[in-house]
Amino acid sequence: MATIGQDISVVKKHLEEGKLVAVPTETVYGLAGNAFNESAVTSIFKVKNRPSFDPLIVHTNSIEKVEMFVEEIPELAHQLINRYWPGPLTILLRKKKLIPDLVTSGLDTVAVRIPSHPLTLELLSQLDFPLAAPSANPFGYVSPTQPKHVDDQLGDKLSYILDGGACEVGVESTIVSFVDEPPRVLRLGGLAIEQIESLIGSVKVNIHSSSKPSAPGMLKSHYAPGKSIELINDFDLNATHDFSAIGAIVFQDLLKELPTKNQIQLSATGDLNEAAKNLFLALRQMDENTKIHTILTEFVPEEGLGRAINDRIKRATAQTK
Repeated sequence: MATIGQDISVVKKHLEEGKLVAVPTETVYGLAGNAFNESAVTSIFKVKNRPSFDPLIVHTNSIEKVEMFVEEIPELAHQLINRYWPGPLTILLRKKKLIPDLVTSGLDTVAVRIPSHPLTLELLSQLDFPLAAPSANPFGYVSPTQPKHVDDQLGDKLSYILDGGACEVGVESTIVSFVDEPPRVLRLGGLAIEQIESLIGSVKVNIHSSSKPSAPGMLKSHYAPGKSIELINDFDLNATHDFSAIGAIVFQDLLKELPTKNQIQLSATGDLNEAAKNLFLALRQMDENTKIHTILTEFVPEEGLGRAINDRIKRATAQTK
């Protein structure tokens, strides 16, 4: 298992030596390595078992640093950046050669963001390079929102886990492409569409997944636990089942057919932000419950962070389908 702590100087040393660490962000924990070091980037793909055609997000701590490795930042992108960085926003821009093609899966664009977590921002401020950092979990599985989640799955492959506590947002960042006009949302996430459009006007939303993604997190089947997971509306609750072996992740209202102990409410008050924060933790807890073999879940209202929650639920259930 990896060392878990808050010693930024140790993390910095590991990264400078080309090793991998886990770092906290406001969204999920990231599996981080030196984005300029192709050996470290290769290790990220290997440790996650991530296909090399799925590009990585590059993290840094200032707009000035971002300007060093992208061709330009359009005015609309600047408006979003000035309002929502640091925060759960990733932007896709044309890259300079400084960013290795391995990071971007051979594309001429790079996804960049400034995360909102004090420990990671302090670490990034001390580094002479940005960090390539996808979520710190095996590819396709539930993203980690606590240090223990990382340690349980990747602890034997990491040098250090920077302990920043539980993640505040709980779903990955929203990705907005400024490569062409108008701006396009490539991945729904922790920044709501309404927040984006209130600032820069109407944007297109990419609702189709890709087998060769142009940005991180665009694959159809993703975020899935190891067990069968189905939508409640597709499951016949009136049929004969062993309900003691069925669990449910519900938005607000518990199912009368299932034991209460087998159910997790994402938000008893119907708060979509709270639901987003709890989604991955709920999936992980259900997956770790040895008495449950099937997980049921449901969509939430399609507004605010509900869009990102529904996106993750669609991808989690895609593998079962």
